[in-house]
Amino acid sequence: MKHRAVNRRSVVIGLGATAGIAAVGGIALTAQAENTGGTDNQGASVNGSLVFDQDDFTEKTESIADASGTEHSVTYRFYKARDYVTNPSDSDHQSLVVSVPVKIDGKAVDASNAPIVLANAVGAYMPSTVADATGVGQAKLEMTGMGGGTGGPVPSGKPSGGTGGGMAGGTGAINGMVNLAKLALVAGYVVVEPGTRGRSLTDSSGTYYGTAPAVIVDLKAAVRYIRANKGRIAGNVERIVSTGTSAGGASSALLGASGDSKIYEPYLREAGAADASDAIFATGAWCPITDLEHADGAYEWNWGTLPTQTTGKTVDQSVSKELRAQFAEYQAGLNLRGLKGSRFGKITARNYADYLLEHYLQPSATKYLATLSASERETYLAKNTFITWKNNQAAFTWEGYLAHVAQRKKTQPAFDAFDLSAGENNEFGKSTTKARHFTAYSARKDTTGLSSKRVDSDIPEKLKLMNPMFHLLEERNPNRSKHWWIRLGTSDTDTALTVAANLAMAVDNLGDDVDHAYYWDKGHATNEDPDDFIKWVAKVTGYKS
Repeated sequence: MKHRAVNRRSVVIGLGATAGIAAVGGIALTAQAENTGGTDNQGASVNGSLVFDQDDFTEKTESIADASGTEHSVTYRFYKARDYVTNPSDSDHQSLVVSVPVKIDGKAVDASNAPIVLANAVGAYMPSTVADATGVGQAKLEMTGMGGGTGGPVPSGKPSGGTGGGMAGGTGAINGMVNLAKLALVAGYVVVEPGTRGRSLTDSSGTYYGTAPAVIVDLKAAVRYIRANKGRIAGNVERIVSTGTSAGGASSALLGASGDSKIYEPYLREAGAADASDAIFATGAWCPITDLEHADGAYEWNWGTLPTQTTGKTVDQSVSKELRAQFAEYQAGLNLRGLKGSRFGKITARNYADYLLEHYLQPSATKYLATLSASERETYLAKNTFITWKNNQAAFTWEGYLAHVAQRKKTQPAFDAFDLSAGENNEFGKSTTKARHFTAYSARKDTTGLSSKRVDSDIPEKLKLMNPMFHLLEERNPNRSKHWWIRLGTSDTDTALTVAANLAMAVDNLGDDVDHAYYWDKGHATNEDPDDFIKWVAKVTGYKS
């Protein structure tokens, strides 16, 4: 059953709802888009309601800084919010904006073949919107209705350069300094920012209509809209690059892994998505929190012995031990091998710590320490005696590293809470039920008084829809993204280090190109090398501005 939400500002006519008139994001289309249909450059039929009106833009000029901080005068065409499906349940969230560079520092830009950066604004699986955006980089993450949230929309698209720990938005933390949408535009790329439904949305009957798999359905529909409008939306539709952080990083990874997978077809048809491919070319994912059905075990394996930030005490070690055992069994069954260039073969719970130390953590610390002056490095090492600095290389033990991180952010279980209090429990809500268990372990240990101690019968399929590992290891999807940029902070206790590392190994073992690194001493939603990412996009797409 579909649930239509009422726009907070006005009632929006659904696309195709009236003969001869279509509303896109609350904007009436010009005659060009009022036709009953159209064709893309390959002759494929496009529903008239989804024809992109390339003349419906505002030309704007802004001063935008690149990743080095240098300001540039950027003139671009801004296309206000328009629906990317013909049957939206919520036009405030199922709409997108497009920004196309025209001039940079007075020099004309031909963006007809530029990469298209799809910058999602997903965080904590909450709703995101571009309905009120008047320029690039204004996607908003809505935290209303989330326990401990801000109570209203907050700017998104900004990864932190600090220690992190805040709620992640589109491509980073709310209070960060980096806006990848703007950085992509000043680099000469086309930028598309989609809004998405999220887990807190309910209709007048109290039915949740933004829970799983709404977020990935919406992102896929946005990609289909872009591809269906080849030649109308500027840029190369064969070179779409997604970005996202935290739950947005998971969604970006899922989008990259699941291109054209048939299991989403019923949902896309119901929404009225364009009849086009939803495969993307490259994936950017910062601190992706994914593989949720195994995330509790991974978290305990990684951080189980540390006290929590809120209590200063360690969690129940019997539960932690049981979850660690689950992770060990799961990891052994993955049959993943260490990334090319490492000395490791199959990665199991037994050798994972050594793999993380040698391939990620020690190189990350080495890189950080090498950037310091001699006096700064001496001061840092004096405070962090667990590190040995010899021949310009950092070395330390796993135990020393854990003691350095000191505390875990999340309680136990971290994702499928026994009392159904985790955001992920809400993400798997259904109908008027706000939160549900999605692992057999937590269902058995439920403390809310549920009559059944089993997960609901639809949960296994929902997990497939939401987990990129299914598409990489079971489905082995041939239409996945072949280029991956994955980043994580070494002090990010919002998730386990193994989640991103397993994702990286999965795509590497399939022969894909993966650039995976950790930021030393940084927390959740950090982005320390945005300029490198922008250059990486040009490199993998073969684009020369």
